[in-house]
Amino acid sequence: MSFHPDGFPLFLTFDLDAETMWTARDPNNANRPILMSQGAYGWKVGIWRILDLLDRYGIKSTFFVPGLVMEQRPQVVEALLTRGHEIAHHSWSHAWIVNLTPEQEREEMEKGIEIIRRMTGRAPRGWRSPAAEFSPITMDLLVENGFDYSSNFFDDDSPYIHSHKGQKTKLVELPFRWVLDDAPFFQYSIILPGRTLQAPSAALEAWTLEFDTLYAEDRMMMLGMHPQLIGQPSRLKLLEGIIEHALKHPRVVIGRCDELVDAMRPCLEAAAS
Repeated sequence: MSFHPDGFPLFLTFDLDAETMWTARDPNNANRPILMSQGAYGWKVGIWRILDLLDRYGIKSTFFVPGLVMEQRPQVVEALLTRGHEIAHHSWSHAWIVNLTPEQEREEMEKGIEIIRRMTGRAPRGWRSPAAEFSPITMDLLVENGFDYSSNFFDDDSPYIHSHKGQKTKLVELPFRWVLDDAPFFQYSIILPGRTLQAPSAALEAWTLEFDTLYAEDRMMMLGMHPQLIGQPSRLKLLEGIIEHALKHPRVVIGRCDELVDAMRPCLEAAAS
């Protein structure tokens, strides 16, 4: 079944965690300038390569950005908006939800919503959790705050509408899996023992095979990437490679999560009824 009236949805999404990728693991990492510089690469260098690449192909995308990064790097927010991309909610500080009290999680949610509304002119429509975790109250918060979509769960290869507490919601899930994330291939640091760097060709092979299967099954494909990782020179060639591979196929639609969800919603609601 096609979930998009124009074809096969391919989502190229980016989590602009910057330094919060490391401070969320341990606040004391803020005192390690070399480690912090790995995060800074995302907003200083990587994001600009990515934006230029997307411009060359006329692609608009979704960036999940912690509120703290938005507050610290307004020039990046301005560039994302000027170039027509969506900014979605990725917490306030990238704190891992499983380590928070319900009150702290609610504060992270509310502060993130407030800064996105203030800097973009509208409330966020989508949510991606830090480190792919939900607490017992996360879904409550998404429903209460009227989110249109979530991109968190690993339980499908097709979009679907969530039910919560026995009730159908308006929340569309855009699922992904770790193989569709750049971090398992490329995230390396001395504080992550056992991690090894893989060649971009390994990810390109995996993502190409994923695309071919998902496309043949008429599902969707959600890539989750990080500018501090995918924005490095060799990895950017990987991103360009998967774009070029996808565009060789008819019916491929690459776009922002909010716009693609709007287009898919009638089919999803019909399937859920």
